[in-house]
Amino acid sequence: AAATFSQVALAPCSFSGCHLQEVVYKLNALLVCCCFVFCRRPPKLRQISWLLFVFFSSDIEISRAQSPKAVDVLAKEIGLLTDEIEIYGQTKAKVRLSLLERLKDQPDGKYVLVAGITPTPLGEGKSTVTIGLVQALTAHLKINSFACLRQPSQGPTFGVKGGAAGGGYAQVIPMEEFNLHLTGDIHAITAANNLLAAAIDARILHENTQSDKALYNRLVPVVKGVRGFSSIQLARLRRLGINKTDPETLTEEEISRFVRLDIDPSTITWQRVVDTNDRFLRKITIGQANTEKGFVRQAQFDIAVASEIMAILALTTSLEDMKERLGKIVVANDKKGEPVTAEDLGVTGALAVLMKDAIKPTLMQTLEGTPVFVHAGPFANIAHGNSSILADKIALKLVGEKGFVVTEAGFGADIGMEKFFNIKCRASGLVPSVVVLVATVRALKMHGGGPSVSAGAPLKKEYTEENLQLVADGCCNLQKQIQITQLFGVPVVVALNVFKTDSPAEVDLVCKIAKQSGAFDAVPCNHWSDGGRGAVKLAQAVEKAANQKSSFKYLYSLETIAQKVYGAEDIELSPAAQSQIDRYTRQGFGKLPICMAKTHLSLSHQPEKKGVPTGFILPISDVRASIGAGFIYPLVGTMSTMPGLPTRPCFYDIDLDPVTEEVKGLF
Repeated sequence: AAATFSQVALAPCSFSGCHLQEVVYKLNALLVCCCFVFCRRPPKLRQISWLLFVFFSSDIEISRAQSPKAVDVLAKEIGLLTDEIEIYGQTKAKVRLSLLERLKDQPDGKYVLVAGITPTPLGEGKSTVTIGLVQALTAHLKINSFACLRQPSQGPTFGVKGGAAGGGYAQVIPMEEFNLHLTGDIHAITAANNLLAAAIDARILHENTQSDKALYNRLVPVVKGVRGFSSIQLARLRRLGINKTDPETLTEEEISRFVRLDIDPSTITWQRVVDTNDRFLRKITIGQANTEKGFVRQAQFDIAVASEIMAILALTTSLEDMKERLGKIVVANDKKGEPVTAEDLGVTGALAVLMKDAIKPTLMQTLEGTPVFVHAGPFANIAHGNSSILADKIALKLVGEKGFVVTEAGFGADIGMEKFFNIKCRASGLVPSVVVLVATVRALKMHGGGPSVSAGAPLKKEYTEENLQLVADGCCNLQKQIQITQLFGVPVVVALNVFKTDSPAEVDLVCKIAKQSGAFDAVPCNHWSDGGRGAVKLAQAVEKAANQKSSFKYLYSLETIAQKVYGAEDIELSPAAQSQIDRYTRQGFGKLPICMAKTHLSLSHQPEKKGVPTGFILPISDVRASIGAGFIYPLVGTMSTMPGLPTRPCFYDIDLDPVTEEVKGLF
């Protein structure tokens, strides 16, 4: 520790133009170093020094102050065999799915979900709670535990949110690797998604410009004097009811049916994606080059993690299952109104090849050396917002019957938790033991009518001084989220993420109201400043709640979600949405689960409506189908699937030191 602090304290620092935080941080580090050197650290001095270090250190500085154990050592500690990991550098590794077969007879551990109240710009800290909880369980209570987290999208990382590795002394390390490319899963999804998009437009072009015979000769060419169907072409022939394997025996009518997908361009629902917040790609025109022969149409880009391929990655249970799901992706309808799939386009195998490594969860660690799986993506407002079933299943086997797997759902319980229960648990067959519902005093004050908050502006006194009335009024949102959890029959523990501006009376009031509202327990948490030690009481409450009787059940129908979860009086379907519902019902997709695309900033469709809005009609503007993922995807109001950059994005603060190659300003 002394060596680490001395390196920081004695590093060159130009005081001209340098931040006060940097000066104080270095002076404090020098103070700590001197205390170690003289072997005398009075308790008061130790406390002051520690508080200064915590307060003036950024998350990335805290992350770098801890040297992570080598990932092969971590893998051995948690029971992985050498041939079950694929190492990426020193601190992360892919875990092979063969592990599930080896541990198939091992009992599962307890399954814990971390959700939250309706988010505010003030932040609630779900990821921090998730990390603090597993650090408390494993590093302090000696109970096997695993955190399963979503991989951050680079859109928010460079946009408005910043990183998502937790914070303070409850985070995943190395945090810059966690927040950036990691092991390339999102890049693989982007490549696969855009290959499918390119295949759609290319097929339309070629069908529009070639005869049946020319198409057939190119689709089934003579190679070294032999002409044969590929396996995916034979599968298409079988779906068409053509039971032939010799290309020379097809009739003209059969050739026409085989080569013509007859895609109706106006029905294409498959969009290109990029992992950057780029609002100018929300509506584009493609095909303007002369080589595309006048085939021009309007299209759009979505954020990469909103791709159905990301949803498939999160919900798949095996490589075989993923390949089957990829083939079922519906990209458009033909001119007769029948669905056209990735399998029809002949691209399923190629998609699976691009995704063959992405299907393996990535192993990392917390600041206190406990294991973490990072797999699948974020955005519970425009996707289902949960990490992967495969990561959870592997972790549940590794922790053993008495262990805990803690996973996190995106945004508020009304969105991420609802989708976790109704979509993810339905696909996995896993039953949750406990929900940890995260809240903060200052977020509750905003729900109670506190003033609006602007990024970078100082907080107003309502958020920094005691105000019991605002807290009490804002607890309506916490009470509503507890009620939503109870609809599913799962015990809920409220984790109150404590900030230095919270008064003891405010903290006590929130915990009292939470318990009166049906929470099994409500616990103040200090993991940001104290690491796992600050979440020990939360861990103990979760352990007790996990032993309670659970009566888990699914909720369903579009109206049920709108009325019982959001509190709407009714729904209103636009003509376009009603037309899509009728089409999907006719095509046999009418009984699939629902994945609502809705703002995360309110229980309603209006972001400015805080607390618990009532008396509103929920407008459904459009409905899409993610058939490979296995759900229908209604868009509520003006919800966009491509976020935009703010006036001052996070990338203003992000830089690279060309000498040390250290990333600066990430979070």
